[in-house]
Amino acid sequence: MRPSEIKEKINRFRILIIGRANAGKTTILKRVCNTKENPQIFNGAGEQIDATVLNASRERGEHDIENEMIFQNNSGFIFHDSRGFEAGGESEYNKVNTFIADRSKKIDIKDRIHTIWYCIPMDQASRAFTQAELKFFSRCDTGSIPVIVIFTKFDALYDVEFARLRKEGKSRTDAKALAPRHAEETFANGTQLKFLYHSKDIRRPPKCHVCLPDMDKDDADCGPLIKLTAGTLDSEVLQQLFVSTQQTNLELCIAYAVER
Repeated sequence: MRPSEIKEKINRFRILIIGRANAGKTTILKRVCNTKENPQIFNGAGEQIDATVLNASRERGEHDIENEMIFQNNSGFIFHDSRGFEAGGESEYNKVNTFIADRSKKIDIKDRIHTIWYCIPMDQASRAFTQAELKFFSRCDTGSIPVIVIFTKFDALYDVEFARLRKEGKSRTDAKALAPRHAEETFANGTQLKFLYHSKDIRRPPKCHVCLPDMDKDDADCGPLIKLTAGTLDSEVLQQLFVSTQQTNLELCIAYAVER
């Protein structure tokens, strides 16, 4: 199938992003789309609406998950945001669950959700899973839609390891250099991943996860998220569409071309 034929069938790659308030979701979307501009917002009828809805939607119940966010710098993506879901209430869960179920049944593939990114920040005082997260991964039927957990603000764990290394007697220079690797190793062997993938309470674990540090920096790298997302897609049409959105990711485009 030629790219032009795909464009006719699927206009854009559609992603639902879920997570707590201040989880860094918008920062990640801007990084993925390589922009510092705010997105344009469209309602379910395709009409552009006031972008300040993003601010108002911080209040529970004021955000419509059907709203579409599109960044002009990379209009190949459509993002849906489930703000307020971190509250963990049954109403918030039902809205997300219904949205996913309805989108899964759309006849036209361009109207379906193609991927779910679930953001969990690592800078919280308590990094335990919230009720909203437990509810989602134990009850929500995402069907064939791949779910990727994004551990955002992962650099907060660097500070934790830095303090520990300093307490063990390491110099500031050595502690700073060692902290990232130690944080990654500690997290990989920690309780959070074991719980997420192996707990009997998590009946619907994610497809995979990625740890993203320093997304607010100009040289931040969201490449691991892009590669993981591409790798979870089992449809050639969706794979090719997703790769077509990667205007600045030449490595991914070449890898896909070689594989095909």
